[in-house]
Amino acid sequence: MAGIGYLIGAGPGDPGLLTVKGQDCLKKADVVIYDYLADDSLLFLTRPDAELIYAGKQAGKHTLKQSEINALLVEKVAQGHTVARLKGGDPFVFGRGGEEALALRENNLAFEIVPGVTSAIAAPAYAGIPVTHRAVATSFAVVTGHEDPTKPEASMRWEHLATGVDTLTFVMGLGKLRKIVGELIAHGRPATTPAAVVRWGTKAEQETVVSTLAELPAAVEAAGLKPPGLLVIGEVVALRDKLRWFEDQPLFGKRIVVTRAADVASVLGEKLARLGAQPLYIPAIRRQATDNTAEQKQAVQNAASYDYLLFTSPYTVERFFAVLTECGRDSRDLATLKIAAVGSKTAAKLRRYGILADIVPETAQAEGLLAALKDEEMTGKRVLLPRAVQARELLPETLRKAGAVVDVVPFYETVPETSRKDIFQNELQSGKISAITFTSASTVTGLLAMLEDPCKELAGIPLIAIGEITADALRQAGLEPDRLAAKATQDAMVDAVLDVFRKEANV
Repeated sequence: MAGIGYLIGAGPGDPGLLTVKGQDCLKKADVVIYDYLADDSLLFLTRPDAELIYAGKQAGKHTLKQSEINALLVEKVAQGHTVARLKGGDPFVFGRGGEEALALRENNLAFEIVPGVTSAIAAPAYAGIPVTHRAVATSFAVVTGHEDPTKPEASMRWEHLATGVDTLTFVMGLGKLRKIVGELIAHGRPATTPAAVVRWGTKAEQETVVSTLAELPAAVEAAGLKPPGLLVIGEVVALRDKLRWFEDQPLFGKRIVVTRAADVASVLGEKLARLGAQPLYIPAIRRQATDNTAEQKQAVQNAASYDYLLFTSPYTVERFFAVLTECGRDSRDLATLKIAAVGSKTAAKLRRYGILADIVPETAQAEGLLAALKDEEMTGKRVLLPRAVQARELLPETLRKAGAVVDVVPFYETVPETSRKDIFQNELQSGKISAITFTSASTVTGLLAMLEDPCKELAGIPLIAIGEITADALRQAGLEPDRLAAKATQDAMVDAVLDVFRKEANV
């Protein structure tokens, strides 16, 4: 089978700026070669079996030379792989995407270019600086601050750049800021021109320094800004005072750990990101199918013989219907059952299979489901309870005491996930973590297993639990949660996070 290479612009840092086509290509790739500047949370979009290859380049630190990246790309596509080459920003805006595409073309290999949002426009926009503005700037130029060092001589036409364009944006120019400023002023750009440097534009770490052109190097040094940073020069910089927005969001600058399983972590992460936070995805658990397939098939094939079918999570619904389909059955087999869903998310998952739950409690946990069932006559009733291997016995035991016959069938198990242990420990040591969210007792167990001394290592970091059961798991480990979500929902978790930082702001 013929391979293909997708040269994908990952955008400037905010994972939400990845294009829809870029996301689609990333999801189907079986090999992903990714850059330092690409947000690593995008890797959660990849297939579980995809080969991930880091090819990042930082100033003075190259994992692979460009020629080696070209050769790797050619090798993988020639082997018949679908390759996603994930590059920061746009692959054709100082991304060396043209060189990689030429390498593929010279070897008669298929490729597609998937444009990305360039930092040259996005970083200023997130800092409240438009690169053009009516009556202020009608032209802009994107300039590299790092010319090819193998060229015999520099080709920058300073005399034209200095005065020929209203707005100048320099990418990869922070290391040569003094030279850039000196050349522009020497060739006619007024020293009083408004100018700014935006570091890590579009991310929670975004920092913006505004000054005049002449005074910008000193201002940047005083602020301690390091690469990567983008330089913006022009009268449009003065609009920042009125147009800044990203840095004014309630969770701006907060790095918040999301411990949910990787396949569902983005639900909470995206809600936090919309409020300015930088989600740090550290899945503490993963879900995997159990090997009791015969028991599962027997349960779904005999589903019509039960009186009640209880679902305690969206994933249980997904696994149950996967087995039902595998057995050549469909939802018609469930027509005579009363079906209960533990909460709104589980009920929503059922609706995707054409099932409207008969019973949906307000409290999304076993206690809530039992309260919703209290008026049901359970004596002699047969109840099917598909669930995880690891689950509390409260629900089946209480129903049995009420006279029901309950068959518990495991459809999956939750196991600790340690693939990002090193990343988590590095983040802890850096002191950049603002808060940690826990959405189940198993996420508590999984995350704490990554640490040697949780009480010491997590001291001073706000811990936010989705409910009392999760909070108790923290307490059993000697940790007191700072906030409990008012309800067992992702929205309530976001409110709890906001509440932590509102309190900090008022201290």
